[in-house]
Amino acid sequence: MKIERFEDIITWQKAKELSLLCYVLFKNNKDFKYRDQILSAVVSIMNNIAEGFERKGNVELKRFLFIAKGSSGEVRSMLYLALELKYISEQDFNKCYNLALDVSKMLSGFIKTL
Repeated sequence: MKIERFEDIITWQKAKELSLLCYVLFKNNKDFKYRDQILSAVVSIMNNIAEGFERKGNVELKRFLFIAKGSSGEVRSMLYLALELKYISEQDFNKCYNLALDVSKMLSGFIKTL
C-alpha cells in the first residue's frame, strides 16, 4: 500500500495523539518555559514527519524522521522533569512516556525501511 498523504502515516497519527495528550496535561501549567518547551518538542515530532513526507524524497524524509526521533527523546526527558516536579501524576507520566516511546520505536522502524 502506497501512502498518499502524511495523514495516513500511523506514526504521524500516534505523534498527533501524543501532542494532544501533552496539550491537555500541560495547558494550565504556569511554568511557561517548561510548558512551551515540551509542547514545542512534542509538536515537532508530528510536524517533522509531515514536512519530511511532503518533500517527496526518501533522503529528505529520513533526515526529518531522525529529527522527529530526537524530539521524541526530548519529550521523554522532559516528562521525567514533569513527574519529579509534580506537574503530572505517575499515571499520566506512564501514559505519555509509553506513547512517546512507541512513537520513537515506530520512527526507528520507518527509518529502517527507507
